Amino acid sequence: MSFLDAVASALGDGVLVTDPDIVESYAHDRTTWVQPGAPLAVALPTTTAEVAGVVRTAAAHRVPIVPRGAGSSLCAGSQGIDGALTLSLERMNDVVAIDPVDELVTVEPGVLNAEISEATAPHGLFYPPDPASKAFCSIGGNIATNAGGLCCVKYGVTRDYVRRLEVVLADGTVLETGHDTVKGVAGFDLTGLLVGSEGTLGIVTKATLRLRPVPEGTATMVSFFPTLDAAGRAVAAITASGVTMSLLEIMDQATVCAVDDHTRMGLDRSAAALLLAQSDAPEPLRRTDVERAAGLCDRAGATYSTFTEDPVEADALLQARRLAGPTVEALGEAIWDDVCVPRSRIPDLIGRVQDAAERHDVSIYTFGHAGDGNMHPTLLAPRGDDDARHRALKAFDDIVDASLQLGGVITGEHGVGRIKAPFLEREVGAANLALQRRIKATFDPDGILNPGRWI
Repeated sequence: MSFLDAVASALGDGVLVTDPDIVESYAHDRTTWVQPGAPLAVALPTTTAEVAGVVRTAAAHRVPIVPRGAGSSLCAGSQGIDGALTLSLERMNDVVAIDPVDELVTVEPGVLNAEISEATAPHGLFYPPDPASKAFCSIGGNIATNAGGLCCVKYGVTRDYVRRLEVVLADGTVLETGHDTVKGVAGFDLTGLLVGSEGTLGIVTKATLRLRPVPEGTATMVSFFPTLDAAGRAVAAITASGVTMSLLEIMDQATVCAVDDHTRMGLDRSAAALLLAQSDAPEPLRRTDVERAAGLCDRAGATYSTFTEDPVEADALLQARRLAGPTVEALGEAIWDDVCVPRSRIPDLIGRVQDAAERHDVSIYTFGHAGDGNMHPTLLAPRGDDDARHRALKAFDDIVDASLQLGGVITGEHGVGRIKAPFLEREVGAANLALQRRIKATFDPDGILNPGRWI
């Protein structure tokens, strides 16, 4: 029996899709500038048992599997592979249980990030890791890449909130890891290992996540700067001051103008950079926090600073930041970079990004999570202009090089996937990478889970 016949016979109607047009649509993710392979078919399971059945069948036939959530990957981590089965978890989208006493929520991998906080809000709880794409990225993908977000400067990243996982291994075995308790140190931390493994060690089918109480309110500050270097100095000053911001974001002039063109918010288009900060501390601390941050911005050279405690105004400012990526993507072929440096080196990184833009004659829109040093210089090439794309990719490589030279890392939250694989050994070292490959071989001896990615 062929592989596809075996999968179809083991699953219900509608779980396996072979229609060429539908299958082709699942080959792509948000990494539009990388050409995907052609999947053999798409499986759309709705239960862990179905996932396990698909994986067992694939293992028996040695057919590779590409796990996929919402397809919002920016590192080509969920793109199709020639002859592989794409296994989409989008139909596994239930919020299974909410435990308001222990502040936990159990969800399936297809639940969108924003839906978790919407479901837990009536209990006075929320899920802090909040990528700018939270409205359309799924928690399974967030777990796969150890995603960050706007609030991670205070609250941490995905790995800090994953308590338990249900995972289907490469032979179809269903594994449970972790615990519901606050503490638990027995054995190796397999949960922590699986978070960020980009679908190369197992397929997450259920996750129990830690929640936090919803803050009583926020105070939000915005500052405009005449130079990117001045904005970088302000970030360094705020982080060194001891003020605990729940959000500290930056957008350069090109990004500010693009967002203002889209939103008509009346942002200062002459400013070289906009810095957005927020505190969700209890009153009166949050007002004090943003006042101190505004003062530090002014001393660093800001031309204008103000703050608000109005949630409507604050939400509009945050929406402007969340729209940075989609707005730039609409202007051409956007090549997202994702690097992270020590916060003290942000001014140096910004300077190196500007140098790369000038050296390669490419437009770069710089924005990101300044509070934790995770920046997203996004390079833009006119669609169909191969020469411009070539120059942009050279600038992309220069920015990754700059991050490593400044003591940083090649990715802060998007993952390695295909696009950062050539740089991984430079970051972690040969011995480290060799050990990671041995771990991969233990979990997946036949190499069928998301092959051809970084590992």
